[in-house]
Amino acid sequence: MHLSYWEIKNWLTNIDFTIVGSGIVGLSCALQLKKQHPKANVLVLEKGVLPQGASTKNAGFACFGSLSEILDDLQSHSEAEVLELIKKRMEGLNFLRNTLGDQTINYKNHGGYELFTESDSELFQLCLSKKDAINKMLKPIFKDDIFSLHDNSFNFKNIKNQYVYNPYEGQLDTGKMMESLMYLALKQGVKILNSIQVESFSEINDSVKIKTNAFEFSSSKLMIATNGFASQLINEKVKPARAQVLITKPLKNLHIKGTFHLNKGFYYFRNINNRILLGGGRHIDFKGEETTVLNQTAKIQNTLEDLLKTTILPETAFEIDQRWSGIMGVGNQKKALVKQLSNNVFCGVRLGGMGIAIGSLVGKELADLV
Repeated sequence: MHLSYWEIKNWLTNIDFTIVGSGIVGLSCALQLKKQHPKANVLVLEKGVLPQGASTKNAGFACFGSLSEILDDLQSHSEAEVLELIKKRMEGLNFLRNTLGDQTINYKNHGGYELFTESDSELFQLCLSKKDAINKMLKPIFKDDIFSLHDNSFNFKNIKNQYVYNPYEGQLDTGKMMESLMYLALKQGVKILNSIQVESFSEINDSVKIKTNAFEFSSSKLMIATNGFASQLINEKVKPARAQVLITKPLKNLHIKGTFHLNKGFYYFRNINNRILLGGGRHIDFKGEETTVLNQTAKIQNTLEDLLKTTILPETAFEIDQRWSGIMGVGNQKKALVKQLSNNVFCGVRLGGMGIAIGSLVGKELADLV
């Protein structure tokens, strides 16, 4: 690409901070850097027309983990580690809401519900037996009991007659959230270039030379905020994890309100504009969903549709309006990977499917590393 004098001078000269990825982490990092260094030249590079990973493709759950997810995490993490994870998620959600405002992101506190299918008797009994202990464990964070039992008021079928209810869970409008973050970043003087893919980078003295699909330039610091795509640029252990989603056309008299979890969070659904948005099913084909390809598979999409027919909307005719997928970043640990990789290169990745909860906080922590 042959750039003009003006393009090079205004967009690619004297760059202090280059951030790869314009999702929640990348834009939050850019805002924090501008707050810390108001005169700094901050450039964000995004390979997609819009954020390519999961920031504009997620389900909009403002959550910190269902009861069964927390019990599952305790199998591979210490109690202190799980408490720290949940504390970080709540801090991150509050930070996001305070930064953008509840009205701006259409935040609704309808509460969260965990459903258990008839075949999930063992998991249901485990959750019942551990509910009080987990409430006690979380008391230092919430100062209240979090999980309680709630009757099947939404008339879902083929599930246990009771849900596990969590009043602290909410939902938001993912599109409005990202639109607002972009607006704030641009307003602060952050430059955002889309359809630019970083192919490689190398450190030379006190700067980083960055090669993209369109041009090469130098930056004082480089911040990697590409989450599920991180392994394409750095040697950290971050696996891509595709999440497939569908949404119905508007439904008349939809009475379902809230965020809902099934099967340890591997299925999730919510109401949005008189529609049901449903995602998940990654556990059906873990290996196949370890991909950065943004498409859908018949196997998982058919399973999601079947869940709508048999459990969520068993007595309601519906049509699927749209289908899509997003790419998360996961690893052996649930804790996000925020670290300095070399003198002038840093990363904030591996959000473990909790991008809304911790993305803004990880972006702030990434900026604080500099």
